[in-house]
Amino acid sequence: MHDTIVKSMTRIVVPFVQLYGIFIILNGHVSPGGGFSGGALIGTSLILYTLVFGLDRAKQKFSHRASEFAESGGIILFIMIGLIGLAFGGTFLTNIQAGFPKGTAGSLLSAGMIPLLMIGIGIKVASTMITLFHILIEEEDK
Repeated sequence: MHDTIVKSMTRIVVPFVQLYGIFIILNGHVSPGGGFSGGALIGTSLILYTLVFGLDRAKQKFSHRASEFAESGGIILFIMIGLIGLAFGGTFLTNIQAGFPKGTAGSLLSAGMIPLLMIGIGIKVASTMITLFHILIEEEDK
């Protein structure tokens, strides 16, 4: 795309969309949202960047290798947190029985393992979205 206005607006908007996606992920346990919706926002911002600047530049920002690492890392984080609940509480993804606090309404750091789970889900969703989009774009170019 050779439109200067679209490129300029994308450069301005993408960081704010990604920051808002991170905010949604980190506050998902005390407000509407969470890992999936925040990860979808981050993934969508990367798709917008790909559409505006092209696949080659997008791969410089978020390569296929980085995407594979993020996908694997997100699910491994989720599983490891689940195993912590299994080790301390007896069941997979146990929160309260494992000794973590229940949480206090309005308190960001009071929900035990749930914020960590939201981070893992957000990473997985964002990286999966951009990986699938890049694969579809590469198939279309052939």
